[in-house]
Amino acid sequence: MDKLTSEPRRCGSPHDAWVVLAMIASVVVPAALTLLRVETPRGGVDPTTNPTPLGYTWSLLLYLVPVVVLAGWYLHHPEYRLQRTAFWLSLAILVPLGFGLDLVVGTRFFVFRNGDATLGIGIPAVGGRIPIEEFVFYALGFLFVLLLYMWADEYWMGAYNLPDYEIESKLVPRLLGFDARSLLVGAALVGAAIVYKKVVAADPEGFPWYFAYLVGAAVIPSVGLYRAIERFINWRAFSLTFFFMLLISLMWEATLAVPYEWWNYNPRMMMGLFIDGWTNLPLEAVFVWLVAAYTSVIVYETVKVYRASGRSLKEALWGAPRSR
Repeated sequence: MDKLTSEPRRCGSPHDAWVVLAMIASVVVPAALTLLRVETPRGGVDPTTNPTPLGYTWSLLLYLVPVVVLAGWYLHHPEYRLQRTAFWLSLAILVPLGFGLDLVVGTRFFVFRNGDATLGIGIPAVGGRIPIEEFVFYALGFLFVLLLYMWADEYWMGAYNLPDYEIESKLVPRLLGFDARSLLVGAALVGAAIVYKKVVAADPEGFPWYFAYLVGAAVIPSVGLYRAIERFINWRAFSLTFFFMLLISLMWEATLAVPYEWWNYNPRMMMGLFIDGWTNLPLEAVFVWLVAAYTSVIVYETVKVYRASGRSLKEALWGAPRSR
C-alpha cells in the first residue's frame, strides 16, 4: 500500500502551523491590496429609517443553525465523552470572557445606533446598556467555534488527529510553560498598533485599547500553554474553523452590521486603520475572528489534555511534585 495512505500524518507539527499562516496570508494579502484601491468610503444607511427591522436579532441564525446541526451530530456519537467534557469546560471559560468584554468596556468599544434592529432589551453595563443580542452573539460564537473545530478534528479531518491522544497527554510533564515567541509577537503587534495610531492614522486621539485587548486574549493563553499544546492542535481542523469564521464575519459585519449600524466601533479606541470598501470597518473587526478561533482552540486542547491525562488540575498545570 502507498505510504501516503497507510501512514496518515499526525497533527500539531510546527510545519502545519506555518502552512495555516501561509493560507491566511494568501487570502489577506491580495484582499488588502484590492481594498487599498478604494479611495472613497462606502456610505452607510440612516438607522433612524429602520432599514432592517430586527435585523440583528434574525442574523443570530448565522450561528444558531450551524450550532444546532453540529450539536445534533454529536448527540448521535455518545462515544465522544472526553471531547464533551472538554467542550463544556472550555465554554465555561470562554463565554465569560466575551460577556466581560461587553459588561466592562462594551460601551467604550462599541456603539449601537440602530435600536430597531434588536428586541430593545438592554443589559446594564458599565457606562450604559448593551443589547441582549450581543450576549447571545458571544455565547453562540464560542459554541460555533468549538463545535466546528471538534467536528473537523474528530470526523472531517480526523485522519490528522493524534491516534493515541490519551497516552500522549499523560506524557506531557506540565501544561504551564513559557513561550517567548508568543510574547514577542504580541508585543510587536501592540507596538505597531500604537505607532500607527499616533503617527500614521488620520486621527491620533485615543489609544488602540480594543486591539490591545484582542492581542492579550490571544497572547496570554499562548504564552503559558502553546509549547505544551502545539502538537495536539489539529491545524487542518483549525484552518477550516478560521475560514468559516472569516466567511461569516464578512457577511455579518462588512455587509450588514456596520452599514446598517446594528453595531459600530468607537474610533478613539481603535488603531485607526479603517477599510473604506467595507463602510470604514476597523481592522480589529477582522482580527477578532482569528483571535476567537485561536484562543478557543488553545483553551479546548488544554482542557482536553488535562482531562485525558487523568491528573489533578494542579498536577496537570505545574507537574508532579518532586520527591525529596
